[in-house]
Amino acid sequence: MGSAGLQRAREKMSAAGIDEIAIETFAHYYRLLEHGETGMIPEASIDPVDIDALADVEVSDEDGAAAVRATAVIKLNGGLGTSMGMDRAKSLLCVRRGLSFLDIIARQILHLRRDYDATLPLIFMNSFRTSADTMAALARYEDLPVEGLPLEFLQNKEPKLLAKDLSPVSWPKDPDLEWCPPGHGDLYTALRGTGLLDLLIEAGYRYVFVSNSDNLGAVPDPLVAGWFATSGAPFAIEAVRRTPSDRKGGHFARRKSDGRLVLRETAQTPAEDRKALADLDRHRFCSTNNLWFDLVAMQNELDRRGGILGLPLIRNVKPVDPSDKSTPEVIQIETAMGAAIEVFEGAALIEVGRDRFVPVKTTNDLLVLRSDVYDIGQDFVLDQTVPDVPFVDLDASYYRLVGEFDKRFPEGAPSMRKAQSLRVAGDWTFGPGVQVVGDVELEAGAAQRVPADAVLTTGSDA
Repeated sequence: MGSAGLQRAREKMSAAGIDEIAIETFAHYYRLLEHGETGMIPEASIDPVDIDALADVEVSDEDGAAAVRATAVIKLNGGLGTSMGMDRAKSLLCVRRGLSFLDIIARQILHLRRDYDATLPLIFMNSFRTSADTMAALARYEDLPVEGLPLEFLQNKEPKLLAKDLSPVSWPKDPDLEWCPPGHGDLYTALRGTGLLDLLIEAGYRYVFVSNSDNLGAVPDPLVAGWFATSGAPFAIEAVRRTPSDRKGGHFARRKSDGRLVLRETAQTPAEDRKALADLDRHRFCSTNNLWFDLVAMQNELDRRGGILGLPLIRNVKPVDPSDKSTPEVIQIETAMGAAIEVFEGAALIEVGRDRFVPVKTTNDLLVLRSDVYDIGQDFVLDQTVPDVPFVDLDASYYRLVGEFDKRFPEGAPSMRKAQSLRVAGDWTFGPGVQVVGDVELEAGAAQRVPADAVLTTGSDA
């Protein structure tokens, strides 16, 4: 059944207009699945890593500026923000002063271009769901496109496979649910398949900086760019120290068999090794998903491998309709772009501060980003105003969806510069001028309001 299933998947992808490189890449991983590959990385096969810190790096102004001038920026922008109740690109969310993630990203890049006399192309990897909204929102920035280069390219899609026999699932009531993205490891396949990789090299660019569009801390800073350019590494990832909130997430390690750096995701960790995964003293560093690579090194490696980098497989099992667990179980074949670190000899890690890692995955993160924990300067770069970002846990029953969240903060986020944590249980609406100080917990059995100018402190009663 496996070979017949692959043939049906190939035909389905071809009929959908998916390019041959993406189809061959999918076929590579399909065959791994057929042969029982799980993509697991046992604890016994890896060692912890210790890495240098950006704070200890010295880069000359000349090297930093030269590196920025040789860099192109790619933002991963395929997400819809469905977990927060959105049905369009998450990067269209308002951050503050009427500016969305896209607005701030565009203005960050335009400012850097002026400061460093750099072309600094900005290119979005969109999905077919985010492309139209994103391009419409960026149309106001007439100076953003760089002549000869696109402002976007599209990530690929692939069939979901029935877990029972690896055949492509059929779901006539909602055919869109028959497809899934291949994970952000598709970046390399899409760059090659669209011809953008060759185009960037022909245009004279040497480096690419890639990050998620929901991480406004990810700016192509000349210090980081200069470090990467002078390191000689073909590929590098910015890492941060793991905190208790990162216990369930992936981490970096070094493979014992060949000494290569690896990125182990949660889905690649055997059940018996979950305790080691959560050990912050053993595995101290996780990925920001901010990565750098040398365009020529990437082109050469893809050529050498027949267009398929061979990133580790991630076997993601889900119901065909994520909102209905009773629907048939399917396998989504995925890869992580950071896993390319094990492909390149001499790949590097650098420890950066949390100010370069400000992802917004939930409305908890959005509240902190909208608060005075961050300033946005004239360069549109986030400036963290406190040593430690406060922990926020809002009641998902009332705050998980952006529309409901906004109703409960009609005057904007409270001041959180003096906060350590804010936990909200129940339905609370916040008035203007509220301050959170220390560790604050709010509980209510019925709808409540925090009055204007209230100062919430440890043990206080709003």
